[in-house]
Parts: sequence; structure tokens; C-alpha cells
Amino acid sequence: MPQLPVKFIEELNNTGIPATAVTKLIDALTEGKPSISVRANRQKGFLPGEAVRQVEWCERGRYLDSRPLFTLMPQLHQGRFYVQDASSMFIVKAIDMITRLTGTRPLTVLDACAAPGGKTTAIIDSLPDGSVVVANEFDRRRAVVLKENLVKWGNPDVLVSTGDTSQYARVRDTFDIIAVDAPCSGEGMMRKEEVAVEQWSPGLVDECSRLQREIVGNLWNALKPGGFMIYSTCTFNRHEDEENVKWITDTYDCQSVEIDISRFKGIVKTGDDKGIHCYRFMPGLVEGEGLFISVLQKAGDLNDSKPDTPAKNKKESGGKPKFSEEKIKQWIKPGIDLKLSLSPDGISIEGTSTAADIIMKKLIKNGVKNLRPILTIATIKGKDIIPDHALAMNEVLNIGAFETEEVDKERALAYLRREAIEVGQDKSRGYVLITFDNVPLGFVKNLGNRTNNLYPQNWRILMNVR
Repeated sequence: MPQLPVKFIEELNNTGIPATAVTKLIDALTEGKPSISVRANRQKGFLPGEAVRQVEWCERGRYLDSRPLFTLMPQLHQGRFYVQDASSMFIVKAIDMITRLTGTRPLTVLDACAAPGGKTTAIIDSLPDGSVVVANEFDRRRAVVLKENLVKWGNPDVLVSTGDTSQYARVRDTFDIIAVDAPCSGEGMMRKEEVAVEQWSPGLVDECSRLQREIVGNLWNALKPGGFMIYSTCTFNRHEDEENVKWITDTYDCQSVEIDISRFKGIVKTGDDKGIHCYRFMPGLVEGEGLFISVLQKAGDLNDSKPDTPAKNKKESGGKPKFSEEKIKQWIKPGIDLKLSLSPDGISIEGTSTAADIIMKKLIKNGVKNLRPILTIATIKGKDIIPDHALAMNEVLNIGAFETEEVDKERALAYLRREAIEVGQDKSRGYVLITFDNVPLGFVKNLGNRTNNLYPQNWRILMNVR
């Protein structure tokens, strides 16, 4: 890798981190190799056979001794596990700490800088049932990847928005938790990505520090009184880390919250003697990449917050969706109450829980744009109602509503390459659910003499190695 900038090393020595820790960090950045880790999905979890050691701070996280060809693992495309750096999994402990304070009631969470979705999926799996998560991403291309990963993860109570965090500036007292994994100078990625070394400069650090404060300012009013902000970066310098946390506590009425790390080795606790609690993950000290994280609680009592109620909408009063709900509801597990609605373009049928629908309408009313559910139930094409791939991935799917075809790995990979998949002659014409390991993989349409593969065109894998 390129030589570390001299100014970067000087900044490390000014962080207040012990000199021995700085030396280990520099050695790890210049000579060490990144670890490989994965995290299992809480609902449909799977861990690769090489997953032998648990990530200390994440129950469903495992280290791998070698890196398999993840692309050729159908379980990845089923959303049964996520490839994520172990340090980033610490978001699970932050959420666990918060839920111990809030209890088991459902929470509303905004992941403000969410792509590609690693922290978002970890948050989803750590929340009480019935919680709603909104994932926002500024970059449209990264937002596409974010939505794909969230669709595969399969939780129905998730919304995705695209745009600058300034669109949330008019939102008031809505979220119990806001996670700000702020864009940063990327020092924590230096041994994974050479460009992180090449692009680093003091000017970039200053620019990122200002942007991070701007993002926090855009979001602060959207946090409920008594709510929690989780601030994190993947960088090491104090300007983007401790100094920004101090700025938040000086600017807003809030307090820093301590996380118990007594059972975990290698995490460096920093801050000051005035109640600022910050946590640093550094290569050479932990088996993971660079991460900084701190939790702040806004002044007020979260238990006094009034629950959001449906907004009156005259346009919807007495209106009915322009499709028959009877067939669609058969595709959804009994006992799950989903609100079905047409997408704005009238092409697809979307599903949201009542709680997610309330939040979505409130956010749209307050200026949040490009906000949609991740759960598309079906697509309307002429007189046909075609089950969507998002339904196959989602935990609301009523598998018994479809005939199924179990496939082995070879046929699963052929399906994921969007090749034709033949089904048994005993299968009726119509939509057949393809399963692998008895877990849904996606739909085909059985035409009798052939099938149409309904896997999303843009998601197909191009690798032909078997």
C-alpha cells in the first residue's frame, strides 16, 4: 500500500491514544491484512461453513478463516447473511443498550447515511418487533444497492429515501433513534482501499468535519425528546470524532451515554472527564477495521412522546385500490395486517404496516422526497398480477399460497444467472416459488412447455464458475 502521509501520523499522535496503540495501528495499516466476517439474518439466518469464531460484540457475527466466493453462495442472494466488517457490527451493542432503556415497545429509527445497508440490517435485527426503520442515502447509485440489500434482508417495516439529509430538516420529533454513520475522510479503510490513503489530506478532514456537523444539524429536530443519536465514522482523527461529539453536546441539549465494553478486548474508550463517552476500534487492537462511535441522548423523556397517528387525507377518504385485494392477500401470511396500495406510477402494489404507513405519510408531508417501502407485493402488467421478487424475500410471504420447486446449488446459481429453470411436470401453470434449502429464492412463471425466470434483471450474477 502507499506510504501513510506524515501529517496523518502526526494527527494520530495528537488523539490522546496511548503511543503503544498508535504503533500497533500503524503496523496494522501498513502490514496487516483485513479480517473477514459475516452476520446472520435473525429471521432466516445462515452462516458459511468457514464461520468458526464469534464476533465478541455481535451474537450473530462470525469471523471466517478464508474468503469464499460469496457471489456463488445462493444464501447471500436469499438475504440469509451479510458480509460486514466486525467493527461495524458494534452498532448492535449500541441498539441493545438503548432498548434496555426503552423496553420492548416498537421504535422508529432513521439510518441517515445508510448505503450499502450493513448497519441498517444490523439495526433491523436488533429492534423490538413492530419497529419501523427509514434508511436514507444521498447518492442515487448507492441507494439502488441499499434497497437491493434491504429487499433481500426481508423485513416489511422498512422505508428507503434518497437525498440530502436537509430534506429531514422540517421533520419534528419523529424518531426514537437516529444513526449517523457520517461521510468521513476514510482513514479506517486505509488498509482495505489504497485510494483512502491517496485521497487523504488535512483539507479533506476539515471538509468532512464541517459536513458531519451540517448533517447532525439537519437531523437533530427530527429526534424525539429523550431520543438517541448514534454518531459514528470510520476514521481516527479527533476533528471528525471526539471534537464533533463535544460540539454536539455544546450545541444541543443532550448528554453522552456510556456503553459497557468491559467484556470486550481492544476497544479504546476516549472522551473526557466531563461525561463524554467515545469508543474507538483500531486495527492491531481489534480484529476489524477502523470505527469510531458515540451515543448521545437528547434532553427530555422519551416515554412522554405521543405516538404518531394516521393523518387525515381527503383524497384517500372512501377510496379503494384499483385492484382486487382478495388474491393478493392470499400471498401474505394469515394474521399479518398490511396496507396495500398502488405505487405512484400505478404499476406495482406496495405493502406497508400501519406504523410504517403513518411514518411515511408524515415524512412526505414534511418534505421528504423519493420515499418508498421496500416491500413490493406484485407488479401489474395488463390483466396479470405478477408476484414481485421482494415478496419472495420477505418474511410476510405465505409460502403455502404457491407451488414450490426445491433446487440444488447448481440450479440455484442458474436461476440467479436468470437462466430458464424447468419445474416438475406435476406443477400447475402459473407462478412457482423456487426454493433452496427450503428457503425462498424467487419466482418463475410456469407456461407448461417452458418457464419465465422472474429474477430481477439488474440483480443477476454474471459469474459462471460452478
